[in-house]
Amino acid sequence: MEYIKITKENLENEHICCAISNNKDVQVASKKAWLAERLNDGLVFLKSVERGKCFIEYIPAENAWFPIEADGYLHINCFWVSGSFKGHGYSNDLLSACIADTKAQGKKGLTIIASPKKMPFLSDPKYLAYKGFKVADNAEPYFTLLYLPFDDNSPVPKFKHCAKTPTINKQGFVVYYTYGCPYPAKYVPEIENTAKKIGVPFESIHIDSKEKAQNAPMAWTNYAVFYNGKYINNEILNEKRFLQLIEKLN
Repeated sequence: MEYIKITKENLENEHICCAISNNKDVQVASKKAWLAERLNDGLVFLKSVERGKCFIEYIPAENAWFPIEADGYLHINCFWVSGSFKGHGYSNDLLSACIADTKAQGKKGLTIIASPKKMPFLSDPKYLAYKGFKVADNAEPYFTLLYLPFDDNSPVPKFKHCAKTPTINKQGFVVYYTYGCPYPAKYVPEIENTAKKIGVPFESIHIDSKEKAQNAPMAWTNYAVFYNGKYINNEILNEKRFLQLIEKLN
Protein backbone atom coordinates (compact mmCIF):
# COMPACT_ATOMS: atom_id res chain seq x y z
CA MET A 1 0.00 0.00 0.00
CA GLU A 2 1.18 3.50 -0.81
CA TYR A 3 0.26 6.44 1.39
CA ILE A 4 -0.04 10.14 0.77
CA LYS A 5 0.32 13.04 3.19
CA ILE A 6 -2.23 15.81 2.78
CA THR A 7 -0.70 19.24 2.18
CA LYS A 8 -2.09 22.60 1.17
CA GLU A 9 -0.86 21.87 -2.33
CA ASN A 10 -2.76 18.60 -2.82
CA LEU A 11 -5.69 19.19 -0.45
CA GLU A 12 -7.98 20.52 -3.17
CA ASN A 13 -7.76 17.37 -5.28
CA GLU A 14 -7.65 14.69 -2.60
CA HIS A 15 -10.69 12.94 -1.11
CA ILE A 16 -10.40 13.49 2.64
CA CYS A 17 -13.77 12.82 4.25
CA CYS A 18 -15.24 9.36 4.65
CA ALA A 19 -18.61 10.85 5.61
CA ILE A 20 -18.99 12.58 2.24
CA SER A 21 -18.55 10.31 -0.78
CA ASN A 22 -18.67 13.03 -3.43
CA ASN A 23 -15.51 15.14 -3.48
CA LYS A 24 -17.49 17.89 -5.26
CA ASP A 25 -20.14 18.08 -2.53
CA VAL A 26 -20.53 21.73 -1.48
CA GLN A 27 -19.95 20.71 2.13
CA VAL A 28 -16.49 19.41 1.31
CA ALA A 29 -15.36 23.03 0.99
CA SER A 30 -16.16 23.62 4.67
CA LYS A 31 -14.35 20.47 5.75
CA LYS A 32 -11.30 21.28 3.63
CA ALA A 33 -11.18 24.87 4.85
CA TRP A 34 -11.19 23.58 8.44
CA LEU A 35 -8.46 21.07 7.59
CA ALA A 36 -6.32 23.70 5.87
CA GLU A 37 -6.35 25.82 9.03
CA ARG A 38 -5.38 22.80 11.13
CA LEU A 39 -2.40 22.16 8.85
CA ASN A 40 -1.11 25.50 10.11
CA ASP A 41 -1.42 24.09 13.64
CA GLY A 42 0.74 21.08 12.85
CA LEU A 43 -1.94 18.59 11.83
CA VAL A 44 -0.83 15.56 9.81
CA PHE A 45 -3.31 13.66 7.64
CA LEU A 46 -1.87 10.44 6.21
CA LYS A 47 -4.09 8.33 3.97
CA SER A 48 -3.97 5.51 1.48
CA VAL A 49 -3.55 6.51 -2.14
CA GLU A 50 -6.69 4.49 -2.79
CA ARG A 51 -9.97 6.13 -1.93
CA GLY A 52 -11.61 4.80 1.22
CA LYS A 53 -11.50 4.61 4.99
CA CYS A 54 -7.78 4.11 5.51
CA PHE A 55 -6.13 7.05 7.24
CA ILE A 56 -4.72 8.55 10.42
CA GLU A 57 -4.97 12.18 11.50
CA TYR A 58 -2.96 13.67 14.37
CA ILE A 59 -1.95 17.05 15.77
CA PRO A 60 0.04 18.54 18.67
CA ALA A 61 -2.16 18.02 21.74
CA GLU A 62 -1.94 21.72 22.58
CA ASN A 63 -3.80 22.39 19.32
CA ALA A 64 -6.23 19.49 19.52
CA TRP A 65 -9.94 20.28 19.47
CA PHE A 66 -10.60 18.24 22.60
CA PRO A 67 -10.67 19.16 26.31
CA ILE A 68 -7.46 17.39 27.27
CA GLU A 69 -4.26 18.33 29.07
CA ALA A 70 -1.40 16.60 27.29
CA ASP A 71 1.36 19.13 26.68
CA GLY A 72 4.24 17.70 24.72
CA TYR A 73 2.18 14.87 23.21
CA LEU A 74 0.68 14.42 19.78
CA HIS A 75 -3.03 13.64 19.75
CA ILE A 76 -4.64 11.27 17.24
CA ASN A 77 -7.88 12.89 16.08
CA CYS A 78 -9.01 10.01 13.94
CA PHE A 79 -7.57 6.60 13.06
CA TRP A 80 -9.74 4.52 10.79
CA VAL A 81 -9.12 1.46 8.65
CA SER A 82 -12.23 -0.40 7.55
CA GLY A 83 -13.97 -2.22 4.75
CA SER A 84 -11.73 -3.91 2.18
CA PHE A 85 -8.67 -2.30 3.81
CA LYS A 86 -8.93 -4.38 6.98
CA GLY A 87 -6.68 -7.37 7.55
CA HIS A 88 -3.74 -6.24 5.41
CA GLY A 89 -1.54 -4.58 8.03
CA TYR A 90 -2.47 -1.04 7.00
CA SER A 91 -3.34 -0.06 10.57
CA ASN A 92 0.16 -1.06 11.61
CA ASP A 93 1.63 0.95 8.74
CA LEU A 94 -0.25 4.10 9.64
CA LEU A 95 0.35 3.87 13.39
CA SER A 96 4.04 3.09 12.89
CA ALA A 97 4.39 6.14 10.66
CA CYS A 98 2.63 8.25 13.29
CA ILE A 99 4.88 6.95 16.09
CA ALA A 100 8.01 7.55 14.01
CA ASP A 101 6.93 11.12 13.26
CA THR A 102 6.06 11.71 16.93
CA LYS A 103 9.53 10.61 18.01
CA ALA A 104 11.16 12.65 15.24
CA GLN A 105 9.40 15.73 16.58
CA GLY A 106 10.79 15.02 20.05
CA LYS A 107 7.35 14.54 21.59
CA LYS A 108 6.60 12.66 24.81
CA GLY A 109 4.18 10.25 23.16
CA LEU A 110 0.69 9.90 21.73
CA THR A 111 -2.84 10.30 23.06
CA ILE A 112 -6.19 9.23 21.64
CA ILE A 113 -9.77 9.18 22.91
CA ALA A 114 -11.45 5.77 22.90
CA SER A 115 -13.82 3.76 25.11
CA PRO A 116 -13.71 0.42 26.97
CA LYS A 117 -15.85 -1.09 24.20
CA LYS A 118 -15.73 -0.20 20.52
CA MET A 119 -18.03 2.77 19.90
CA PRO A 120 -18.97 4.65 16.71
CA PHE A 121 -16.14 6.83 15.37
CA LEU A 122 -13.76 5.79 18.18
CA SER A 123 -10.72 3.62 17.53
CA ASP A 124 -10.62 -0.02 18.60
CA PRO A 125 -9.45 -0.11 22.25
CA LYS A 126 -8.24 -3.72 21.97
CA TYR A 127 -5.96 -2.88 19.08
CA LEU A 128 -4.60 0.19 20.85
CA ALA A 129 -3.95 -1.81 24.03
CA TYR A 130 -2.14 -4.43 21.94
CA LYS A 131 0.05 -1.61 20.61
CA GLY A 132 0.95 -0.47 24.11
CA PHE A 133 -1.54 2.30 24.78
CA LYS A 134 -2.56 2.67 28.43
CA VAL A 135 -5.50 4.35 30.13
CA ALA A 136 -4.60 7.84 31.28
CA ASP A 137 -8.00 9.12 32.35
CA ASN A 138 -11.75 8.56 32.08
CA ALA A 139 -14.75 10.78 31.40
CA GLU A 140 -18.43 9.94 31.66
CA PRO A 141 -20.26 8.13 30.29
CA TYR A 142 -17.83 5.89 28.36
CA PHE A 143 -14.76 7.80 27.21
CA THR A 144 -11.17 6.91 27.99
CA LEU A 145 -8.08 8.95 27.26
CA LEU A 146 -5.40 6.51 26.16
CA TYR A 147 -1.73 7.33 25.89
CA LEU A 148 1.48 5.83 24.58
CA PRO A 149 4.40 7.41 26.45
CA PHE A 150 7.94 7.09 25.16
CA ASP A 151 9.37 7.50 28.66
CA ASP A 152 8.03 6.01 31.88
CA ASN A 153 8.61 9.38 33.56
CA SER A 154 6.45 11.30 31.10
CA PRO A 155 3.50 13.10 32.73
CA VAL A 156 0.16 11.31 32.44
CA PRO A 157 -2.34 13.23 30.26
CA LYS A 158 -5.87 13.88 31.50
CA PHE A 159 -9.26 15.21 30.55
CA LYS A 160 -10.06 18.73 31.67
CA HIS A 161 -12.51 19.00 34.55
CA CYS A 162 -15.20 20.49 32.27
CA ALA A 163 -15.38 17.23 30.31
CA LYS A 164 -15.36 14.71 33.14
CA THR A 165 -19.12 14.79 33.83
CA PRO A 166 -20.95 16.05 30.71
CA THR A 167 -23.99 18.12 31.67
CA ILE A 168 -25.36 21.42 30.42
CA ASN A 169 -28.00 23.84 31.68
CA LYS A 170 -30.28 23.61 28.65
CA GLN A 171 -33.61 21.91 28.00
CA GLY A 172 -34.65 19.97 24.93
CA PHE A 173 -32.18 18.58 22.43
CA VAL A 174 -28.81 20.25 22.05
CA VAL A 175 -26.28 19.06 19.49
CA TYR A 176 -22.65 20.20 19.58
CA TYR A 177 -20.53 19.64 16.50
CA THR A 178 -17.31 20.64 14.76
CA TYR A 179 -16.05 20.31 11.19
CA GLY A 180 -13.60 17.67 12.37
CA CYS A 181 -13.48 13.97 11.57
CA PRO A 182 -16.00 12.61 10.83
CA TYR A 183 -17.77 15.53 9.19
CA PRO A 184 -21.23 15.63 10.88
CA ALA A 185 -22.38 19.13 9.94
CA LYS A 186 -24.30 17.93 6.87
CA TYR A 187 -26.86 16.19 9.12
CA VAL A 188 -27.46 19.03 11.59
CA PRO A 189 -29.88 21.07 9.41
CA GLU A 190 -31.79 17.86 8.64
CA ILE A 191 -32.61 17.06 12.25
CA GLU A 192 -33.06 20.74 13.06
CA ASN A 193 -35.81 20.97 10.44
CA THR A 194 -37.37 17.76 11.71
CA ALA A 195 -37.43 19.11 15.26
CA LYS A 196 -39.19 22.29 14.07
CA LYS A 197 -41.81 20.29 12.17
CA ILE A 198 -42.77 18.18 15.18
CA GLY A 199 -42.37 20.95 17.77
CA VAL A 200 -39.41 19.51 19.67
CA PRO A 201 -37.07 22.03 21.35
CA PHE A 202 -33.73 21.86 19.52
CA GLU A 203 -30.51 23.86 19.45
CA SER A 204 -27.35 23.27 17.47
CA ILE A 205 -24.03 24.65 18.69
CA HIS A 206 -21.18 24.80 16.21
CA ILE A 207 -17.84 24.60 18.01
CA ASP A 208 -15.85 26.85 15.72
CA SER A 209 -12.61 27.45 17.59
CA LYS A 210 -9.89 25.52 19.36
CA GLU A 211 -10.59 27.44 22.56
CA LYS A 212 -14.26 26.46 22.57
CA ALA A 213 -13.41 22.84 21.87
CA GLN A 214 -10.79 22.68 24.61
CA ASN A 215 -13.32 23.94 27.14
CA ALA A 216 -16.33 21.96 25.91
CA PRO A 217 -18.66 20.21 28.38
CA MET A 218 -17.91 16.72 27.00
CA ALA A 219 -14.90 14.62 26.08
CA TRP A 220 -15.74 13.95 22.43
CA THR A 221 -16.32 17.31 20.76
CA ASN A 222 -16.82 16.32 17.12
CA TYR A 223 -20.46 15.45 17.81
CA ALA A 224 -22.41 15.31 21.05
CA VAL A 225 -26.13 14.96 21.74
CA PHE A 226 -27.68 16.27 24.96
CA TYR A 227 -31.29 16.02 26.10
CA ASN A 228 -32.62 18.12 28.99
CA GLY A 229 -29.06 18.78 30.09
CA LYS A 230 -27.97 15.14 30.08
CA TYR A 231 -25.39 13.71 27.69
CA ILE A 232 -26.92 11.06 25.42
CA ASN A 233 -24.23 9.87 23.00
CA ASN A 234 -21.84 10.72 20.16
CA GLU A 235 -23.77 8.93 17.41
CA ILE A 236 -24.44 11.15 14.40
CA LEU A 237 -28.18 11.56 13.88
CA ASN A 238 -30.06 11.64 10.63
CA GLU A 239 -33.84 12.17 10.53
CA LYS A 240 -34.64 8.48 11.07
CA ARG A 241 -32.28 8.06 14.03
CA PHE A 242 -33.45 11.34 15.53
CA LEU A 243 -37.09 10.24 15.48
CA GLN A 244 -36.12 6.88 16.99
CA LEU A 245 -34.22 8.66 19.75
CA ILE A 246 -37.21 10.88 20.53
CA GLU A 247 -39.44 7.83 20.81
CA LYS A 248 -36.92 6.09 23.06
CA LEU A 249 -36.54 9.04 25.43
CA ASN A 250 -40.28 9.62 25.68
